[in-house]
Amino acid sequence: MDLLEPRAVHRRSGRDEAVDALFRREHAHLVAYARLLVDDVQTAEDVVQEAFASLHRHWSGLVHEGAALGYLRTAVANGARSQLRRRRTVRAFRAPRPVDVPSAESVVVRHENEQRLWDALAHLPLRQREVVLLRYFFDLSEAQIADELAISRGSVKQHASRAMAALGSRLEVAR
Repeated sequence: MDLLEPRAVHRRSGRDEAVDALFRREHAHLVAYARLLVDDVQTAEDVVQEAFASLHRHWSGLVHEGAALGYLRTAVANGARSQLRRRRTVRAFRAPRPVDVPSAESVVVRHENEQRLWDALAHLPLRQREVVLLRYFFDLSEAQIADELAISRGSVKQHASRAMAALGSRLEVAR
């Protein structure tokens, strides 16, 4: 039995090392992506944590290690959608909570133009927001976005065009 344990530990440590390296490299980006989708840092961190846990559990099912990042992005988007559905259900049965006001420290740290952009992004419909974030935050091509979101390239173009028009209009009004 002792002879078999090192092999099992070695296989597990390879997966652990790969997930750990991916975590160190992509965690901050994925939390920012999730935050823009759910508009709440704590929920975003929970969504990303669950995505990494799921990746770790399903590591052996990946076709190749390169698919891990796509798996994570999809898991984050799906987790964000689930959180948003949960919020809608809770709101239907509870009185709305007051909107969280950012602290004075965070207002000072954030640059005014960056904050206006995040606010404008938050007003986009979810699918448009996903397309814009995948295109400009993760620098994915239209084909990659279409694969990631399981929609056609034409839909990607349509969502991107509508999102950019809405952002332009919203940011122009804010000036």
